[in-house]
Amino acid sequence: MNRLFGRGKPKEPGPSLNDCISGVDARATNIEEKIAKLETELRKYREQMSKMREGPAKNSVKQKALRVLKQKKAYEQQAESLRNQSFNMEQANYAAQSLKDTQATVAAMKDGVKQMKNEYKKINIDQIEDIQDDMADMFEQADEVQEALGRTYGMPEVDDDDLQAELDALGDEIALDDDSSYLDDVVKAPEAPDREPGADSIVQPGKSTIETDEFGLPKVPTSLKTT
Repeated sequence: MNRLFGRGKPKEPGPSLNDCISGVDARATNIEEKIAKLETELRKYREQMSKMREGPAKNSVKQKALRVLKQKKAYEQQAESLRNQSFNMEQANYAAQSLKDTQATVAAMKDGVKQMKNEYKKINIDQIEDIQDDMADMFEQADEVQEALGRTYGMPEVDDDDLQAELDALGDEIALDDDSSYLDDVVKAPEAPDREPGADSIVQPGKSTIETDEFGLPKVPTSLKTT
């Protein structure tokens, strides 16, 4: 059959959206370059007309400017149409890519759930609870061992009330030690004398307090003379 009718050629895959977008953008860019050249030519004609008087020469330049302006308007419409086409294809491409991403995400989530289920089957909750109970028992035994090692022997038996009374008395002694009111009397005490007692009444040599006459004898008090 293949020899009689031949084989059909395999269909080539059609262009992707990205290829179409790239082609349309290139065409739009080419047209925009033409628009820029026409704008430069149009400015030149405007400058010429601004310097010319009314007449056939100015009308000829004006006709050229109108022709360039029409071409510019046509190219602008084409460029806008191409940009719109590119935008629409980009939106379609974005939607298609979003759907692909969603499918990939869903597939990844399904695989993740499947793996979690397989791993969960390997876990025995009863074994975990038994391990927790064993650990609690071990900690309890460790506390008992520490308590046994911390026991004291040969300590005298003392009444709790006696210990409390001694503790209260110790607090009173500490309070008395903190009292500094006895220092107030020291501050208020008079200063220590810097001379011996009765020093003021002693007559120092060369400084006699008894008056003498011209012979060096003590003068007789006036009261004795009158008597």
